[in-house]
Amino acid sequence: MVLAKRPVATEGTLRSWLLEGLQTDRKQIEHGPHVKHSWWRVMCLTGVDYFSTLGYQPGIAALAAGLLSPLATLFLVALTLLGVLPVYRRVAEESPYGQGSIAMLEKLAPQWWGKFFVLTLLGFAATDFVITMTLSAADATAHLLENPFVPDFLAGQRVIVTLVLLALLGGVFLMGFSEAIGIAVLLVFVYLGLNAVVVATAIAHVLEAPGVVVDWEQALSTSYRSPLAMIGLSLLVMPKLALGMSGFETGVAVMPVVKGDIPQRIAGTRRLLTVAALIMSVFLIFSSFVTTVLIPHHEFEEGGKANGRALAYLAHEYLGNWFGTAYDVSTIAILWFAGASAMAGLINLVPRYLPRYGMAPEWTGAVRPLVLVFSAIGFAITIIFQADVDAQGGAYATGVLVLMLSAAVAVTLSARTKRQHRATAGFGVISAVLAYTLVDNVFERPDGVKIASFFIAAIVVTSLISRATRSTELRVTQVHLDPLAEEFVNEACGEIHVLANEPHQRDQAEYNDKLRETWINHRLRSSEPCLFVEVSVPDASEFETELHVKGEERYGHKILTIESSAVANALAALLIYLRDRTGGAPHIYFHWTEGNPIVAMLRYLVFGGGDVPALTREVLRKAEPDLERRPHVHVG
Repeated sequence: MVLAKRPVATEGTLRSWLLEGLQTDRKQIEHGPHVKHSWWRVMCLTGVDYFSTLGYQPGIAALAAGLLSPLATLFLVALTLLGVLPVYRRVAEESPYGQGSIAMLEKLAPQWWGKFFVLTLLGFAATDFVITMTLSAADATAHLLENPFVPDFLAGQRVIVTLVLLALLGGVFLMGFSEAIGIAVLLVFVYLGLNAVVVATAIAHVLEAPGVVVDWEQALSTSYRSPLAMIGLSLLVMPKLALGMSGFETGVAVMPVVKGDIPQRIAGTRRLLTVAALIMSVFLIFSSFVTTVLIPHHEFEEGGKANGRALAYLAHEYLGNWFGTAYDVSTIAILWFAGASAMAGLINLVPRYLPRYGMAPEWTGAVRPLVLVFSAIGFAITIIFQADVDAQGGAYATGVLVLMLSAAVAVTLSARTKRQHRATAGFGVISAVLAYTLVDNVFERPDGVKIASFFIAAIVVTSLISRATRSTELRVTQVHLDPLAEEFVNEACGEIHVLANEPHQRDQAEYNDKLRETWINHRLRSSEPCLFVEVSVPDASEFETELHVKGEERYGHKILTIESSAVANALAALLIYLRDRTGGAPHIYFHWTEGNPIVAMLRYLVFGGGDVPALTREVLRKAEPDLERRPHVHVG
């Protein structure tokens, strides 16, 4: 029997439009939207983030590694294909509902520690996804303003243009999720096609003028003493190229959108991750090589024509301004829409955790309110950082690497639990490499941790406030009775009298004393049948729960035992269930709780206990406003 009441929007109102498609059932959220898509279409949605890094990755590699850019990129590709890809293929297998590595690690840290651990990871995920939106929009603006055909009046309007792009992105998601996927498919096919033309043209020029390769090789031999030195330096600068590995966490987060049953969904997600990684690896290797040998190094530096847009430089240089402009438009479009991948990740990830913890309002189960909230956050970050791509790069890389490291650790522990020794060793090595990459990135760009810390603090504070304000909700979705409990309820006739008992020794004297106390304090006749109810709290950090009521007979007394995250909420849910089952309002009997009421409230919020009589009445008052139908609470 379903108990928890859900808000229902009134048709024809703004509220109705905002809450359209509201999902409050956990199973409904797990299965995702009703409309599913083929794996390659979903790959395009996640790929707008991953593939769009071609817009700036070759330039970043050239600045970070210089002449060693192709070699450093080769190591990045090796880490992607041999490390990150196997990790996320396993994450997809073990979290088919899109929970990702966060859910895998959540199981390892129970109760409140687990919740705070998840909130911390969600803070890094929010950093990754939100900064993806703002950084990509800012980079799209940079490509737009640097095009030779752009009107002069837009010069210097970097923040305004970026805000407009973010607003347009939010508008797409307000229209619907399917529309976003359709746009992503078009952008990815056009963008990859144009990149293939640019890279192929650049390779043709290298073949026609092999002297540029000879010059590059001579410069390498002059600058570095040995191949080992080149390899060592390439490995040292590789963490600076971490932006080229974004998009994997999003690929897992949107798993519920993939068409098919669970095995088909897993297979489709593993396929999209693999295909995306292979496509990107080919482009990264060739683009880093041609940009290094064909573009003078000073053009990569700040103020240079290839700064943040190396392939665009080659498009204008070798294919003319008209083709270059077409390439710029395509790059601007996919960088702008790269935020769609991040937005999709957020609106799939947040409803899986915060509402279940009671740490977000129910409206977070709807897409449109989340889109408005995340768009507003994106506006604020853009204004704070003045749409500066470099200023946001550290936070972006930090978020990406923390999520990848958490995924690697999760699959390592999973393999160890299953006694898969080779897999444990392999994933352990990958975890070590990603840990080194993260630490190096943090020391190189500590601003990333500062921004992530702000997101973590904001999520924790708002989550705890939400949990406190929602603590007196019913919080029970269903009530299930075992056969003996069913028998007790069926035998009850007339008014049902429930005695709330905090179990101690559970001996005959305890139950006899409790029954005698009820007779004396509440003048209950000894002939009236009573049911004892005992609630234990194994994990007070949970919010919504299903009640499994077990019947037990001890010393001639009928006892209902329940495990729940909060005593008062469980008792209130049981009383409403009994009322609906029998047609009459049941009575429950307590004795007053001693102690400071403020301390009692804190005990209720943290440990699920507290001033049980008063809290039970408050939960009933909120759940049932009709006094005549509300179960009766007696305290003596």
